[in-house]
Amino acid sequence: MSQKNLFDEVSIRTSRLTTHAYSTSFSLGIRCLDKTLRDPIYSIYGFVRFADEIVDTFHDYNKAELLQRFRHDTWTAIQERISLNPILNSFQQTVHRFNIDASSIEQFLHSMELDLTEKKHSRESFDKYVLGSAEVVGLMCLRIFCDGNEERYQALKPAAMKLGSAFQKVNFIRDLHADYDGMGRLYFPGVQIEKFDQEAKKAIEAEIEEDFRAAYQGIKELPRKARLGVYVAYLYYMALFRKIKALPCESILKTRIRIRNRYKIAILGLSYLKHQLNLIR
Repeated sequence: MSQKNLFDEVSIRTSRLTTHAYSTSFSLGIRCLDKTLRDPIYSIYGFVRFADEIVDTFHDYNKAELLQRFRHDTWTAIQERISLNPILNSFQQTVHRFNIDASSIEQFLHSMELDLTEKKHSRESFDKYVLGSAEVVGLMCLRIFCDGNEERYQALKPAAMKLGSAFQKVNFIRDLHADYDGMGRLYFPGVQIEKFDQEAKKAIEAEIEEDFRAAYQGIKELPRKARLGVYVAYLYYMALFRKIKALPCESILKTRIRIRNRYKIAILGLSYLKHQLNLIR
């Protein structure tokens, strides 16, 4: 192994470690992908997670300056095909290998910037934010799943965007109180935290259900080597969504809803069984 190859291996290990440390649910889904797909998806998760941490977590630092530096380092890594930031080094390799669109990366970084300035959203700005923060991430992953098959990518593109949208909106309603109390953010347009009631909750849930319904049609058409991993993530978020739906709006504003690890394992078992029996239809 050459020294550069060793550095690249250290880089992807860093992306794996980041994924495992921050998300047990996504780690579970990635482990269910074909081995050839795992590391590229880890690299995308690491990139997205680091940007998200800048805007959500580093309260004692100049977030705008850190994000600007991260943006600059991202494009430099892609242009030069190397970065001393191992997360960006593994990400740039995936970008080049799978021809990930520069526009998707730019839209994502723009949405991260919006988190520093936009505390409330109109319908237009909300849709634009979800496009950049979640839907284009789904498209990055789809590039990997389709592995150069442009016809399949274009066919599955709308469903991949809907799945990213559904995941993001579930996160938003789960974290409704934490986002508002901790950072003053209120993502859903027209919602007022002091007037959040069952009617507002049901309207949001109806929108999420429609996203999930459209996304599932695409999951069924994914290449087999990608289908199980995506289906596991889909079932996990559906379980989280059903739990949220079953609770009154008062509970959403008080508690961060979680899925227990033993239930995650049950989801994995069910997903694997349906996958093996070709029941994901």
